Amino acid sequence: MQNLETILAKATENQPAAFDRLFELLRIKSISTDSAFATDCVEAADWLVAQLNDIGFMASRRDTDGHPMVVAHSGCKGQHMLFYGHYDVQPVDPLDLWDNPPFEPRFEDSPNGQIIRARGASDDKGQLMTFIEACRAWKDVTGELPGNITILFEGEEESASPSLVPFLTANADELKADFALVCDTGLWDSDTPAITTMLRGLVAEDFTIHAANRDLHSGKYGGPAINPIRVLTKILGGLHDEQGRVTLPNFYEGVPRISNSLKAKWDALNFDTEGFLGDVGLTTPAGEEGFTAMEQIWSRPTCDINGINGGYTGEGFKTVLPAEAHAKVSFRLVGTQDPEAISAAFRSYIKDNLPPDCTVTFHSEDRAAATNLPVDAPEFALAQKALGDEWPNDAMFIGMGGSIPIVGHFQKILGMDSVLIGFGQENDQIHAPNEKYDVRSFKKGTRSWIRILAALKS
Repeated sequence: MQNLETILAKATENQPAAFDRLFELLRIKSISTDSAFATDCVEAADWLVAQLNDIGFMASRRDTDGHPMVVAHSGCKGQHMLFYGHYDVQPVDPLDLWDNPPFEPRFEDSPNGQIIRARGASDDKGQLMTFIEACRAWKDVTGELPGNITILFEGEEESASPSLVPFLTANADELKADFALVCDTGLWDSDTPAITTMLRGLVAEDFTIHAANRDLHSGKYGGPAINPIRVLTKILGGLHDEQGRVTLPNFYEGVPRISNSLKAKWDALNFDTEGFLGDVGLTTPAGEEGFTAMEQIWSRPTCDINGINGGYTGEGFKTVLPAEAHAKVSFRLVGTQDPEAISAAFRSYIKDNLPPDCTVTFHSEDRAAATNLPVDAPEFALAQKALGDEWPNDAMFIGMGGSIPIVGHFQKILGMDSVLIGFGQENDQIHAPNEKYDVRSFKKGTRSWIRILAALKS
């Protein structure tokens, strides 16, 4: 493209003002999980609307039953791209573990270069601003925006997105595009960009086992009275066999075996299992036998006990047989595993293993299928080439152990796939105190989007 180098140079020239704009957004306390910050979420949405209108988008705030959406259109012709990001952030607790106030962004020096320290710096304000600044540089040089772009910024991603599905359903005709661009992921390493093509799904179950009609004195009732904590731990202990496999009937239906060629590509990434575990004080892989740590994270399903409580847990001792015991269990899904079938199998397993005098109540639920994206689609190759032109190493197609529900919603509701590209680092401490974003990620992220947009619109 004739103007590409000029646009890239303009992005470099814009950097001081771009950081000022990013810091303005980072100062807004847009915590979506706490109603005390509802006006801050509105302020963040309005701030983004103003920025987008300033560079030529037709942008508006769309109010919902929760926090607002921001929707913008470029008004240009050509292949239609939907860019998604979120402006809400996680709570900052525990506040005393922050080295500086979380909503007072600042530059800091680190062993690997300069960083931006603030809540939301990486997740997701710094990421979405790389795209806005790429569009700004493009408009400054060419006088127009880089193609037929719709932007959707959400304000509830960190609080389970209660307004998202209704909003997508109600506005499907307006939001439907040829494909989506999602900037809520990371690099493979500091010199290697990545495009995420596999996301695990999720089934989350929260349940309570009930026994006696009140807590009982263990000296009087211990022995003849059933203890729901004992029942609970026995049931949970039976969820895995000695090889780390999940024991639910038909659990592995729809789990694909990765091809030898894909496994070879993953092996070539030289994933450091020892370092990965060592960073969190562990030494020995503990997952499903016969699979590498990378395979376990990207391509194998899991069952995890996320929380157990019951009885007296305060200081000292209280010899009580509790009336109830609670647990939270989650499953990560891959391939074409059916979330509804797995939830049903899990609930049946618990009911079938209850002894007399025990009942179970199921509370909240969360179910989403795994997402597999078509890497043979042309936009993936174009984006991979564009990223390789900006970074020292070629971009890798990778999997992700977690879930990004918006990608599944785009497939199901809008009928389109997503290209997931982000510039975060493993050590960005998202959701934790002292969150940061590398200055290099912000600069090269902006330049990367300029290159990607040039490739996709041509």
